[in-house]
Amino acid sequence: MDDGKVGIYRYFKRVIGFVISLIALIVLSPVILIVGILVYIKLGSPIIFKQERPGKDGKIFKMYKFRTMLDSCNKFGEALPDEERLTKFGKILRSTSLDELPELINVIKGDMSLVGPRPLLVEYLELYSDEQKKRHNVRPGITGWAQVNGRNSISWNEKLNLDVEYVKNLSLILDIKILFLTVYKVFKRDGINQEGNATIEKFTGNN
Repeated sequence: MDDGKVGIYRYFKRVIGFVISLIALIVLSPVILIVGILVYIKLGSPIIFKQERPGKDGKIFKMYKFRTMLDSCNKFGEALPDEERLTKFGKILRSTSLDELPELINVIKGDMSLVGPRPLLVEYLELYSDEQKKRHNVRPGITGWAQVNGRNSISWNEKLNLDVEYVKNLSLILDIKILFLTVYKVFKRDGINQEGNATIEKFTGNN
């Protein structure tokens, strides 16, 4: 897709994402309410996990997700490892991607898109190569090219390369393909965890 068409599509992508997310929030409101109640019962308050993440052009925003972990700490007040804080209920939320539903609010606000590179931790910004930084040329997404090609089961280099590949090949057809593959992957529950980890190990750079 040439630069002119990409610019036009980016505008309509924002409009389409806003409309779809607003409709999804209304239609899925009973599910969101039930999940919120269950999170409160199983994990306590707050039910929404908020964390700063870098968006388009590295601009920081607060991403919303349903909480999936306990606040358990050791005797020094340090958070326990993910595998000790991630409950069975939390694993179910993650495997079904129900924990991602509050991100629809981020799409409506303009922080995110339905499709795009996943927003990672702010601390990773200084670790990317110049090529990898291109993943921030577009809004981050609830789902993305890396998510439907291995998600957390692939290496960081593979994941970031897929993110950049998506940015370079941005198109309506690709976004539609990713959305359909996302539905398939959610039902298959594929690539949720990295082997040997409850979630995925931290990115430590390219060396």
